[in-house]
Amino acid sequence: MQNLHATRPCAVSGSFYSSDANELSSQLDTLFKDSKTFSKQDINAIIVPHAGYVFSAKTATTAYKTLHKKYKNVFLIGSSHHVNIDGASIYNIGDYITPLGKVKVNQEIVSELMKKSNAFTYEKDAHAKEHTLEVQLPFLQKIYGDDLNIVPIIMATSELSTIQAVSKALEPYFNDDNLFVISTDLSHYPSYENANIVDMKTLNSIATNNTQEFIDNIVKNEQSAVDNLQTSACGWSSVLTLMYLTQNSNYKYEILEYINSGGTEYGDKEKVVGYGAIRVYKDDVQEFFLTQNEKDELKEIAKLSLYEAITKNQRIVIDESKVSQKLKMPLGAFVTLYKDGALRGCIGRFEPNKPLYDVVVDMAIAAALQDTRFNKVTEDELENISLEISVLTPRKKINSIDEIVVGKHGIYIQKGYKNGTYLPHVATQMGWGVEEFVRSCALEKAGMNSDEYKDAELFTYEAIVF
Repeated sequence: MQNLHATRPCAVSGSFYSSDANELSSQLDTLFKDSKTFSKQDINAIIVPHAGYVFSAKTATTAYKTLHKKYKNVFLIGSSHHVNIDGASIYNIGDYITPLGKVKVNQEIVSELMKKSNAFTYEKDAHAKEHTLEVQLPFLQKIYGDDLNIVPIIMATSELSTIQAVSKALEPYFNDDNLFVISTDLSHYPSYENANIVDMKTLNSIATNNTQEFIDNIVKNEQSAVDNLQTSACGWSSVLTLMYLTQNSNYKYEILEYINSGGTEYGDKEKVVGYGAIRVYKDDVQEFFLTQNEKDELKEIAKLSLYEAITKNQRIVIDESKVSQKLKMPLGAFVTLYKDGALRGCIGRFEPNKPLYDVVVDMAIAAALQDTRFNKVTEDELENISLEISVLTPRKKINSIDEIVVGKHGIYIQKGYKNGTYLPHVATQMGWGVEEFVRSCALEKAGMNSDEYKDAELFTYEAIVF
């Protein structure tokens, strides 16, 4: 007979985090005190890492610190490191426990889910040694104390249809009364430098709130031949469960922080694991984005511009009435040309003073004929030329450098007539943190002195690369 009151004991206290309640509580106090502060939002979900606290707790705290309201239930969702049952294992025989005390499992909801969908079952081995949910509990206990009800779900499948079934069953509970906590680390075991690149692609694909973009990114990373890359996100099935809940709705995925183990005190830079923090909330202000059709339209404009300029020595004439409305917005853009995978030209315009489609025409021609680092592209080369477009989103004024996410945001700094910008990839290429990023842009690009830049106006933007 099943024991209906079996408390799930700690599996990784003393290894992933302290088994001493006082020491753990003190560590969490320090983490919350030192963590960044972000603008207040009514959070629906967070995505947090689950490694040992010495590696990922600082990143996780960044997301947990943004929680400011009480929730009826916290749905904890993580992917199994131990079993595969083509479903989700949900703990239906009792409560969880940590050094900070017992955490109540809402058995009523657990029962409802198991009755509603056969995608939910209970598999003892999915919970017994699993750390992905356990390491999240002390953060939640620190915030909510004993006033905490959880629904612990271990995803143990890689079948998209099963993940969709789990997500569908969870739909009635995805509302403002409940919080969803998604547990995942990012890349496993590439070099420090490669992790920075791979992980930002993964985080940005999640931030699109487009399930196909995320899935495509996972596949591309698998096919990229990055040395030692075993996964882009060990909890990808859990992330996808959330994204199926938010897709086609005005939910914003805000990237709060990123680091990998190579940037921590105890990690080396040869083989690392990536950690990111994201919060998810309803956003009444629509973020700028391009649909796949709009991206294809811009690429076609760029290709035709190259052909006309190189074969006929003339600028293409575009019928503006046939151009998508969004492509008429005044935005900056860069066009990069490659020949057989090698750089063949790159020119861009930062200032948003012409319609986007017009800027792409100009920059495609300039990349082919005016990049002084290369000879002009010839007609014979055209069939071997591929192109990449980077569209710069509208600038957003910020009040603190803490709002800058390295690898995601480009920056524009201005004071009087002095101004300068760095594209998003500059910080990751140089290995800079936020302060170095801003300081270099102010001093080296804008020509400010060390006093001027401290009270200069600062803006962020993103680059949509395709």
